[in-house]
Amino acid sequence: MSGAEENDNKWVWSLRIIPGAVPRAQIRTTLTYRFHPRLTAGVEYNPKGETANARVSPLANFLVMTETAKRPALIVGTSSDRIGTRDGQSFYATLSKNLKRETGLPIAPYAGIAYSTFQDRALGLGGLNVQFTRNFSGLAMFDGVHAHPMLFYNYKRSQFLFILVKGRIPGVGYNVTF
Repeated sequence: MSGAEENDNKWVWSLRIIPGAVPRAQIRTTLTYRFHPRLTAGVEYNPKGETANARVSPLANFLVMTETAKRPALIVGTSSDRIGTRDGQSFYATLSKNLKRETGLPIAPYAGIAYSTFQDRALGLGGLNVQFTRNFSGLAMFDGVHAHPMLFYNYKRSQFLFILVKGRIPGVGYNVTF
């Protein structure tokens, strides 16, 4: 494999816009790099954040344990705090498992815990990913306080997002892998 091929698709740039959200969450852009198949890290920028900590924050995601036929995956990481907060950082650990083999349904639930620096407390979180077609999926996400349903459409290296923050505030997003 050439050096150029080894670097293909290690970067992800994303933009999310939620006009009716708190200022920090109205416009969010991220840039991450995959250092290893199990480790990504990068930065999040929220231009409408009210403080320096609300504008720029680190992102990291580490797949500690891969999923097997009998065991869920374990993922730990950090990102900005929940969508509805003015600022803060979140540190999380989640377990996820694709249950298609066990149920015949294209579902993958996850559950975990997140420490919110904005609220200075731990929050239980969870969700359910449903793969409707090869390119179209949905995610029902609970961030420890609110539920946020999402729809995703994948096309080549792009992904399009529609989100309902707290189940009622619409937003859109886009990311590209390069």
